Amino acid sequence: MNKKYILALIFFLFVTFLAAFVGNFFTVSSIPTWYASLNKPSFSPPNWLFGPAWTVLYVLMAIAAFLVWKKRKESETKSSLCFYFAQLLLNSAWSVAFFGLQNPFLGFLVIIILWLLIVITMVKFWKIERVAGLLFIPYILWVSFATILNFAVWQLNM
Repeated sequence: MNKKYILALIFFLFVTFLAAFVGNFFTVSSIPTWYASLNKPSFSPPNWLFGPAWTVLYVLMAIAAFLVWKKRKESETKSSLCFYFAQLLLNSAWSVAFFGLQNPFLGFLVIIILWLLIVITMVKFWKIERVAGLLFIPYILWVSFATILNFAVWQLNM
């Protein structure tokens, strides 16, 4: 891999983990306090699972974006990457809404829009670079589960 590609991959990893950092900033302090006090469904995973799961997902997302960027001569690449960055923004916004504002209902609204943007991004990535689309499958599955979990937490704590 040449230097330009290495720098591009580092860029996508940096931007993706910047979104993770922003989300984590609003999440970490709420886990042992506010989140611990909530009623949660029986299928709620243990708290320790979220960090490793998200780390893997963020790496896969960044690699997918990099693979699409490599095909930048394709006509849809720019719009695909715009959707990528939009879903990253909403990914962070969900943490702000759910944990920062301690509002499961607002979190649910944000995660629904996030889910839609992930699907659009995944389809656009698939059309440009199939591996990139496939790398989004664990992400959409996890966010689908998180959407159900978010809804259940909202309902159990109304």
